[in-house]
Amino acid sequence: MLPPGFRFGVATAGFQVEGGYNGPGEPANNWSWWEAEGRVEPSGIALDFWNQFARALDKAQELTCDAFRLSIEWARCEPLDGQVDEAAIDRYNAILDAVHDRGMQPLVTLHHFTHPAWLSVDFWLRPDSPERFRQWVELAVDRFSGRCRHWITVNEPNILAVQSYVLGRFPPGRRLDTARAIRALDNLLAAHVLAYEAIHQRQPQAVAGATTFALSLYELDRLLVDLLLARSRGIGRYDLKPWLAGRRAEFYDGLRGAGGAGERALRRWTKGAVPLEQAFPRTVAAVYDSPCERTLDVVPIDFSDPVASHRIRRLPEPKPWDDPPSPDGLRRGLASHAEHGLDLWVAGNGMCNAVERGISRPRQDGWARPAYLKANLAAVADAADAGHPVCGYYHRTLADDYEWGTYTPRFGVYGIDRERGVRWLDRDSMGQDSAAAFRRIVAGMREGDRSVLR
Repeated sequence: MLPPGFRFGVATAGFQVEGGYNGPGEPANNWSWWEAEGRVEPSGIALDFWNQFARALDKAQELTCDAFRLSIEWARCEPLDGQVDEAAIDRYNAILDAVHDRGMQPLVTLHHFTHPAWLSVDFWLRPDSPERFRQWVELAVDRFSGRCRHWITVNEPNILAVQSYVLGRFPPGRRLDTARAIRALDNLLAAHVLAYEAIHQRQPQAVAGATTFALSLYELDRLLVDLLLARSRGIGRYDLKPWLAGRRAEFYDGLRGAGGAGERALRRWTKGAVPLEQAFPRTVAAVYDSPCERTLDVVPIDFSDPVASHRIRRLPEPKPWDDPPSPDGLRRGLASHAEHGLDLWVAGNGMCNAVERGISRPRQDGWARPAYLKANLAAVADAADAGHPVCGYYHRTLADDYEWGTYTPRFGVYGIDRERGVRWLDRDSMGQDSAAAFRRIVAGMREGDRSVLR
């Protein structure tokens, strides 16, 4: 059912699980201003992963995971410009050792929506941001490559740019500022290219990619992968514009009819806001001037509900627990990305429910996490059956964590009782034994038993 070397894991991020950010004497990141101003719920102790990482890794091992996705946080390793916290470096190395000790392969993200506060909240608008990020990546790879060779340079640059400058849900919280959103996205993609170069100069055997969040808008999803791979596909710099226009047409032909009138209106708006011929000059220059002909080793995708118009309907207040599951969308997305000829990772895939003041709210559509796991892993199995090179699945996430300004959304296989500190539950926050379901499905897939997916 699965190709050799396929890995099952869970996906986490440092700011969401570690705890110990943005308080007195603690490392500060770009969310520190919003926490201090009361604009978001403080992250606080999160899952206390920084101090209690063995507990969390034991839980991942109990799920029979053989991979674990985490981030190494720039703000913790370099709390002040040019000042490296050696104790933090040592702790991250201890965490990576503990991952290996439990038979799991680490997948390390080097930027997961956060950067040190001393770089300013608008860091990704600065012309020096790609080069400054490269310096961080050089430091990280020098210190951690002995324990890791699988890297994600930047997590979901499309979501970071949109949330920061279009929807206003991430710091600095600007709305409908598409010019700044595109500038930030251009710098983020250029930063990935420089990071990719730095990783392979130091660790030639490394496997490196940048995740994108699957969206039904070409300019904010597939375009990013096309830009990074165009040169390796034989597309010259001056042939890029017509090639991308053709790729856009192919992308929308594959989605014909999906999303209705609202989706068509969004596509028209995005096409005008992100002109292909001038939107990403720094990325194009970085790709075509790079000593590396190809600037992706793998295509990692984060997948939830890809239909962009669903999110517009929920403005101004996001409600991720209303995201409809889309296993067919995951199946189509993997098939579409297979054309690149690179390995595919489902680097983040999960379902949300809401817990407010300790009370769990059922999803309106009736979905539960065990059924979600079956449906989405069936899509992964179908992709593998079709010969598509899908090589890993990371469920989002191990336990309920800090979801970017709030603890209301819950994604965990394990629930967390936050009314009594950080108390791990045996079941998820909807009362389902999702851990047992995950173990059963994974065991069956490893043995080629399709009955676990029905």
